[in-house]
Amino acid sequence: MKTLIAASLAACALLTAQAAEAKGCIKGAIVGGVAGHYAGHHGMLGAAAGCLYGRHHAKEQQMQQQRQQQQPSQDDGRT
Repeated sequence: MKTLIAASLAACALLTAQAAEAKGCIKGAIVGGVAGHYAGHHGMLGAAAGCLYGRHHAKEQQMQQQRQQQQPSQDDGRT
């Protein structure tokens, strides 16, 4: 099982280009791999699905932070 998780983490780390995506992939792969292992010995499939979901979730969070930074403040200086 340790070999499976290590291989999944290495694959996810190689597939990602940005730090946010790598972080999401690693977290997702760990959770997905463990869940897949206990749900019928499909750890590799679970790790791959978890990696994809983790990358998606991290990218959404990053985009949301960028939108919040780009929004002008509601206070226009009038009293």
